[in-house]
Amino acid sequence: MFKKNSKEKLTAPEVANLWTQFMNDSMGLCVIRYFIEICEDQETKSILKHSIDLSKSHIKKITNFLQEENHPVPQGFSDEDVNLKAPPLFSDKLILVYMQVMTLHGMNSYSLCTTTSIRADQRSYYSNCISEASELYDSLLSLMLNKGILSKPAILNPPNQVDFINQKDYLNGWFGKRPLNAIEISGLYYNMIKTMVKVVLEIAFGQVTQSEELRKYFQRGTKICEKQLKDMADILAADHLPSPKSWQSEVTNSTVAPFSDKLMLFHVIGLVAVAVGYYGAALSACQRRDVMFKYTKLIGEIGLYAEDGANLLIKNGWMEQPPMVDDREALGKKK
Repeated sequence: MFKKNSKEKLTAPEVANLWTQFMNDSMGLCVIRYFIEICEDQETKSILKHSIDLSKSHIKKITNFLQEENHPVPQGFSDEDVNLKAPPLFSDKLILVYMQVMTLHGMNSYSLCTTTSIRADQRSYYSNCISEASELYDSLLSLMLNKGILSKPAILNPPNQVDFINQKDYLNGWFGKRPLNAIEISGLYYNMIKTMVKVVLEIAFGQVTQSEELRKYFQRGTKICEKQLKDMADILAADHLPSPKSWQSEVTNSTVAPFSDKLMLFHVIGLVAVAVGYYGAALSACQRRDVMFKYTKLIGEIGLYAEDGANLLIKNGWMEQPPMVDDREALGKKK
C-alpha cells in the first residue's frame, strides 16, 4: 500500500542525487571503518570518527527521503564488503591524503546536488552537507599542515601591473610556448593530487585482490595513472614548477584484502569517472593549445579504462542499476 505524501514528488535529478550519495556514503562508511581499525595517530582517528558519524547520518536521511516516496533503497555496501581484521594496507599519512581528496570530491558533489534540486528539503539537506564537508576539510588541512604532509602548489611572483593579451600566439602551445598561467597551473596541480590517490588505490587493490582479472585491470590502471602523472609533471617542470608529493611508497606489503572485490572495483571506477569531469573542467579553462590537447588525450585514455571496468562490474553481477524512466514500449507490449 502506498504512503500518502503531501510534498512535491522528487524529480529525476533529485532521485539521482539521493541514489548516488547513498552508494558513495555506504562505500565510504566501509572504507573509513577500516581506516579507524588500522590508524595509529589519535588526531587522525578523531577526524575519521567524525566522518563516520556524518556518513551514518546521511544514509539515514537518504533512506527516509526515498522511503517516503516508495522508492527502493539501494543495496550499496555493507559489512560483507569490509574486513576489519585485515592488516594495515595504508599508512596514516596516506589515510589523510585520501580523506583530503575524497572530502574535496564530496563538497563538489554536494554543490552540484544543491543546484540540481528543486524541493526545499533537498536543497536544505545538501546545503547542510556542504557545511559539514567544509568543516571536515578544514580539519583535515589543518592537521596535514601541522604534520607537514600537505602538498602545496607553486607561489607566483606578483606582476608589476595588470596586463592584457594583445597577441594571438598567446593561445599557441606547439612552438615558442608561453609560460603557464595561474589557472593552468591550478588545473594541472590539483588533477595530479587526485590522480595520486587513484594510483595508490590501484596499486593497493591490485596487490590484495584474489581475482586475476581484477588484478590485471588494477595494474593496467596503475600504468595509465603513472603515465598521466608524468605527462602533467613534465608540463609543470618545463616552467620549473613543483609537482605534488608521491605517496606510492605509503602502501604497505599486505596481501590481505580489507574490502570486497565489488567495493574496490566500484571505488576505482568512481574515481575515474570523477577524474574525467575534473580534466574536462581544467580543459575548459585552459588557454594553451598543447595543454588542451593533453587533457583531451588523458580523458580518452581513462574513458576507455572506465568502460572496461563497468563491463567487469556487469560481468560479475555487481553493478546496481540506478532508477530509470518507465519503458513505455515494453509496457505497451505487456497488454
